[in-house]
Amino acid sequence: MSPALISNPLPARTERAPLKPLDVALAELLALARPAAPAESVSTFEADGRVLAQDILSSLDVPAHDNSSMDGYAVRCADWTHPDALLQVSQRIPAGSSGHLLAPGSAARIFTGAPIPPGADAVVMQEDCMADAAGVRLPAKPAAGQWIRRRGEDVAAGQVVLRAGERLGPASLGLAASVGFDRLLVAPRLRVALFSTGDELVMPGDVAPADMNPGAVYNSNRFFLKALLQRLGCTVTDLGIVPDRLEATVDALKAASQHHDLILTSGGVSVGEEDHIKPAVQSLGQLKLWQIAMKPGKPFACGTIGAAHFVGLPGNPVSSFVTFLLLVRPFILRLLGATEVAPGSMAICADFDWAKADKRREFLRVRMNAAGALSLFENQSSGVLTSVVWGDGLVDNPSGQTIVRGDMVRFLPFSALLS
Repeated sequence: MSPALISNPLPARTERAPLKPLDVALAELLALARPAAPAESVSTFEADGRVLAQDILSSLDVPAHDNSSMDGYAVRCADWTHPDALLQVSQRIPAGSSGHLLAPGSAARIFTGAPIPPGADAVVMQEDCMADAAGVRLPAKPAAGQWIRRRGEDVAAGQVVLRAGERLGPASLGLAASVGFDRLLVAPRLRVALFSTGDELVMPGDVAPADMNPGAVYNSNRFFLKALLQRLGCTVTDLGIVPDRLEATVDALKAASQHHDLILTSGGVSVGEEDHIKPAVQSLGQLKLWQIAMKPGKPFACGTIGAAHFVGLPGNPVSSFVTFLLLVRPFILRLLGATEVAPGSMAICADFDWAKADKRREFLRVRMNAAGALSLFENQSSGVLTSVVWGDGLVDNPSGQTIVRGDMVRFLPFSALLS
């Protein structure tokens, strides 16, 4: 044997760190979240989708008085003796006004939302009455309390109706308005810088399909990531496509860190010679690079550059899409102070077989069929973006798990993940 071969052995193979479980990665990511700038006051009209920064305490009862939930007649139950008994109509009470003491043997014409007059203990809706110029007759004996909304049955004075950390929706805004809040204190919008890396990327409109170079692809990630960020209320600065060069990557990250709360990139987070995100972030700040035990979406990076957070997503479109929904979305919500960041899920019957168990936790693109079960998209590749357009959501399939038609599986609907 040649002495040269003996003196120059092959380098020992580096042991790879084990893949990090998704739940562990998410917990570590959320622990890094630092709240954005101080809260701001906005009009309740403009607060949809924002995260509430302080509890909303009601100073009044809602409703403020016992009131009618129907158009009809306010009566005393004790006055009903038989179906032909005639009650004189002694007063008329529209919403926004108040009546006076209801005399025995009489009824008050009342409309929805109007206060119940003193002495009345029931409302009979007009469809159940026989009214004419002489008065009103009640074919059936009314039950005490029927069609009356009690004072404070919705909200009691002193009650916390919305808590800090809640993400506001249309119903929340109506509830805040119902207790008198025309302005709300909310977390500020997150300022996010977005860019993609990859010399293979081109923008639609810049190059016609017939003129695409071999290996070139249109940059789809840039479009759906910007839309996902905007749905979360972020103010997005689109920095376009950064060339696959270390210096260009460093320059882009450094500039983005100056005026943004979060920098989000796609592509370049692996360990190839053209993947410059890792050394660029390390030269400017701190980086954690994870290989996550999930499919699609194994490579994932996070860290800080100055005061800005950094998150790097994989370049494959479905991998980027899914990791955003499962990791970036909750991270952004936590940065905004949201208390609930996990998406809702439900158990639904699988209308497919999944015979090959994977070592990683899988997120399968599915949609609900006419039978109320889940159908599987045929091609589950991480590059097939049509799967998430076709699908209604994801099946969260544990590692090492096969699926047999008829099994109950955990379904994460896009309606929850995209809101």
